[in-house]
Amino acid sequence: MKKKVVAFVPIKLNSQRLPNKNLLRLGDKPLSWYIFDSLLKVKNIDEVYVFCSDEEIIKYLPEGVRFLKRDKYLDGDLVKGSEIYKSFIELIDSDTYILAHTTSPFLASTTIEYALSKVLFSSYDSALSVQKKQTFAWFDGKPLNYELNNIPRTQEIAPVYIETSGFFIFKRNIFADYGRRIGFNPYLQEVDDIEAIDIDTKEDYEFALKIANKVNDNTVYI
Repeated sequence: MKKKVVAFVPIKLNSQRLPNKNLLRLGDKPLSWYIFDSLLKVKNIDEVYVFCSDEEIIKYLPEGVRFLKRDKYLDGDLVKGSEIYKSFIELIDSDTYILAHTTSPFLASTTIEYALSKVLFSSYDSALSVQKKQTFAWFDGKPLNYELNNIPRTQEIAPVYIETSGFFIFKRNIFADYGRRIGFNPYLQEVDDIEAIDIDTKEDYEFALKIANKVNDNTVYI
């Protein structure tokens, strides 16, 4: 029996750091449009939802996205992400969930699809988008992945993986039983520098505009 897969994107229209962020133009579409377009193209996703308190968002999204109204309380600045995810999961039943964000407009549908296949058809209980950094890293005032008295060549150093805000894929029990969006055996889906772009500030947005308008071999990065 086929397992149900639901993708959802939480959105609030009263963003603080970058006002009206989700409605800003990026290329010829609003920022909020792109991640939904990618999700709608992913094989094995049954339903794609926008989880928002304001129906106004509907006209900024591609056709095929389902609107689910959320409580205005969830738009509060002090509300934790886990509260939002819990609210959605209590309303929409599924075997597997994909949590994605509008702030990652350059994520490719093929990237999401590959990570989803790992959760659906392998032993992984979750997946998330990450950037691989094979360089000298420090944490809490100490080297994280090398020893000061035994410095390796860069190509031999142990890489570190940095979470991006792109997506998290998890089976229902991972959140229902443990309150987590990352399970105990996650698949780390590497993304490139363009896919990893996360728009939260004016500077992020201005940089994304440059990427969106950059033509390379007659291809626009959107």
